[in-house]
Amino acid sequence: MLIQVLGTGCAKCRTLYETVQKAVAETGVDALVEKIEDIEKIMAFEILMTPGLVIDGQVKTAGRLPSLEEIKKLILAANIA
Repeated sequence: MLIQVLGTGCAKCRTLYETVQKAVAETGVDALVEKIEDIEKIMAFEILMTPGLVIDGQVKTAGRLPSLEEIKKLILAANIA
């Protein structure tokens, strides 16, 4: 599984990255967590606001900080699919 955190380094973007890492550890899912800070790469996902959360190429959230529990649910749902 590839999880990408989209953001240019703002506080919310850093928090999302840290929360995603914690969610991966707590779920035990085998996933690579990647931080995307390049604005052109972020724009390729067609999101208007960061931070963004992308799991296996699909945008799951944009412009907000999802909770740890929400991120864990998104990861587990993507792991089943």
